[in-house]
Amino acid sequence: MKLLLIEDDMDLCLNIKKQLTKEGYLLDTFHTGEEGFIAVLNPDNIYDLAIIDRMLPVIDGLSIIKAMRNKGIQIPVIVITGMSEINDRIEGLDGGADDYLVKPFHVRELCARIRALIRRPCQIAEPNNSIYGDLTLDISKQEVTCKNQTLLLTPKEFQLLQLFLVEPNHIFSREQLIQKVWETNHTVELGNVDNYIYFLRKRLKTLASDCTIRSVYGSGYILEAKNDKEA
Repeated sequence: MKLLLIEDDMDLCLNIKKQLTKEGYLLDTFHTGEEGFIAVLNPDNIYDLAIIDRMLPVIDGLSIIKAMRNKGIQIPVIVITGMSEINDRIEGLDGGADDYLVKPFHVRELCARIRALIRRPCQIAEPNNSIYGDLTLDISKQEVTCKNQTLLLTPKEFQLLQLFLVEPNHIFSREQLIQKVWETNHTVELGNVDNYIYFLRKRLKTLASDCTIRSVYGSGYILEAKNDKEA
C-alpha cells in the first residue's frame, strides 16, 4: 500500500518513514504544505492513506485536507499535531480528518491507527444525489437544493443531513449521531450535536423547505416531510 506523509520535522519524518517502510508500506514524504498539496492533488498519484501534520510551512494541514475532500479524494487521513485542546481535535475531525494523533506519540501507535483505518471496508459507490421531500442533496458538491435554491453545507452539516436523508422518519439518538457522523473514539459533547442540528434547521428554514428536523423528547431527532406527516 502507498502512503503519503507530510511532516516538516525532519527527524520525526525519518523515524516514521523507517518504521512504515519496515512494515512493508511504500511512502512518499514531503516537508512543506505546498509540496504535499501538489502531490496529493496530482491525479497521477494514488495513495491509500495520508498522514498530515497540521502546522506546515506555506499551506497548513487542514487546508490540504479540505482541498482533498472538495476534490472527492476520500482516502483516510490521520492528522498529527501538537495541538491537543478539544476544540482543536473537533476542528481537525470536522475539517475532514479521520483520526487525530497528538505529539509526542510512539510510532507504533501511529502504525496501529493506520492498520485500523485500512481495515475499514471500502465504501460502496453512492448515487450522486439523495432525495427526500423537497430536498435534493448533491453528494459530490455537498450542496442541498430546495425550490430552486441551493446552499453549500459544512462537512458536518452535510454528513448529518445525508444520514437523515438515507433514513427519513427514523429517530436518531444523539449518541447514534455521534457514532455514525463523528466516527471517533475521542469524546464529543452531546451539545455539539445539538449545535449542528440547530445549524441544519436554520438551513432548512432559509430554503423554506417542507422538511423539518423534529426533537423527540427523551429519544433524539427525526427528519420529517410535511406530506409524510399529513399522510
